[in-house]
Amino acid sequence: MSLNTITNQTIALAGIAQAAALVQQLATKGTCDAAAFEASISSVLKIDSDSVIDVYGSLEGLQLGLTQLNIQMNGFKIVNPEQARYSASLVFLEHQLAERKDLLSTILIGISKAQAQCEHFGLLHENVMANLGEIYQNTISTLQPRIMVNGEQSYLSKPDVANKIRACLLAGIRSAILWRQCGGTRWKFLFYRKKIQVELQALLKQV
Repeated sequence: MSLNTITNQTIALAGIAQAAALVQQLATKGTCDAAAFEASISSVLKIDSDSVIDVYGSLEGLQLGLTQLNIQMNGFKIVNPEQARYSASLVFLEHQLAERKDLLSTILIGISKAQAQCEHFGLLHENVMANLGEIYQNTISTLQPRIMVNGEQSYLSKPDVANKIRACLLAGIRSAILWRQCGGTRWKFLFYRKKIQVELQALLKQV
């Protein structure tokens, strides 16, 4: 079955949008949507999946991303420039990452470790978050331009919040990889905008 469908591309875009929304929530409030966070973090550990939606567990797990993407795509004015910047940066950095076999290898090793930790401690344990945060720092953070996260310094300076933010950015990279694997390109995003919006409405009705 082909991955290259508008449904799969829209789901992957919602995954990117969700990661961006979670980063913004954590950076400005210190907390985030729990169900969305769990779905996004679990997507990082799903290396092999039967389907695109299986990466996120279910469509319900992507409700935040679908909603945010829908808001961003309605009209010509960018509703949330911060989230849009995070999303665009994630897609751009993933494009660079695809050329770096050394970094991809480091990420895979780190994710294998996180999978083992997850079985022992549970998905959202601080040890798992610290590991995912470290993976991001040692790989994606070395690419240019680095994603600068804006928010409240009191939250950004907390190690546990910082690790969650980096883990969410890693989840955004996971979704950007998926977007490319499903045939997603910058041109497709621009020229298939109407089709993506129609697909979004259909997916939101299923949530």
